[in-house]
Amino acid sequence: MSTTVLVINCGSSSIKYALVSERREDRIFGLAENLGSVEARIKGITVGGEPLELSIPHADHEKALETILSRLSQYNPQAIGHRVVHGGSLTKAERLTPEIIQRIREATPLAPLHNPAHLVGIEATMRLFPELPQVAVFDTAFHQTMPAHAYRYAVPKFLYTDHNVRRYGFHGTSHAYVSERGSELAGSLKQGGWLTAHLGNGSSTCAIWNGESVDTSMGLTPLEGLVMGTRSGDVDPSLHTFLASNLGWDIYKIDKMLNSQSGLLGLSGLSNDMRTLIEASEQGNEDATLAIEVFCYRLAKSLAALSCGLPRLDGLFFTGGIGENSAYIREKTLSYLPHFGFNFSKEKNDSLKRGTEGRIDNGTGPQIWVVPTDEEGRIAKETSAVVESELGATPAKKSELETAIA
Repeated sequence: MSTTVLVINCGSSSIKYALVSERREDRIFGLAENLGSVEARIKGITVGGEPLELSIPHADHEKALETILSRLSQYNPQAIGHRVVHGGSLTKAERLTPEIIQRIREATPLAPLHNPAHLVGIEATMRLFPELPQVAVFDTAFHQTMPAHAYRYAVPKFLYTDHNVRRYGFHGTSHAYVSERGSELAGSLKQGGWLTAHLGNGSSTCAIWNGESVDTSMGLTPLEGLVMGTRSGDVDPSLHTFLASNLGWDIYKIDKMLNSQSGLLGLSGLSNDMRTLIEASEQGNEDATLAIEVFCYRLAKSLAALSCGLPRLDGLFFTGGIGENSAYIREKTLSYLPHFGFNFSKEKNDSLKRGTEGRIDNGTGPQIWVVPTDEEGRIAKETSAVVESELGATPAKKSELETAIA
């Protein structure tokens, strides 16, 4: 990747940012968190690995972005890449134009917790850096290789043909990066059959064959699939009717409950943070214990189901905040999959420290790896590819534009 890219990833109450160049050790990155509250702040790493902490009380997304962008403008990014959760029918990274922005806006009902925040980021950066090429990289794009029998719902056909009701999948940048990096570590780059488990406040699994997604746990929206921090994951579709008929809830209250008040938080009544729940469980909190068990069982169940999409299973990659850092969750999940032939090493699993990649099996059977994800790096790579493709492949043309931008 020859283009220096500023990556912006706006969440519902946070903004991740990174200035990505060819040398990962030169990366500037950070997180604006607790947006909208008195605790709003920016924490990160700046030039030379120096820590940054800046209080921005009551800042919203736009104010936080203005602060971030003003601090990074001196480093002359050559393009901006935006993570966008849902692109609707868009199937690849796209240069931002009024038409593409409108299509992102039209996809908002499919990702109501995320797309509005992404649009704030897009609008702010386009106003502050109107001269820079900007690209949207979609979580849904990696999963466009799924076959119809994996992405179609068993509902009337017109809902698909007229309204694009289908399974899209998410966390695509993470699954793409981790499967590529993991298969490289395993000595078979983009070859064979792998399962990936991206585990965090949002969680999903994916089945990947020869580097392409063949199935994934999330669907039309990021609500389908695993138990997550505050999302329920799979429930009986008739739950909506039951709650409406018996409790008088409208569709908006039900949707809020399933997206924001369920998952680990709903089961435990305590927290959506796995670290808090593990600590509470160790202290005898039965609801926390149950939340952990449900999380791990449903994760194992999803992995087993997705394995049906693979001609063979070469291994499993854990990633995401929980997947990378919780040896306990990895071990408990694998205990539900004894029939897969995994030869799990508790010693190797327990020895992995935060941010470390490594293999956690004993060397026989399907491989098991922990691979820290790099969604920002993947977004930068796809952004650079779009920009360089539009410029043409010749170094001279690239040099001309980079000089003009700088």
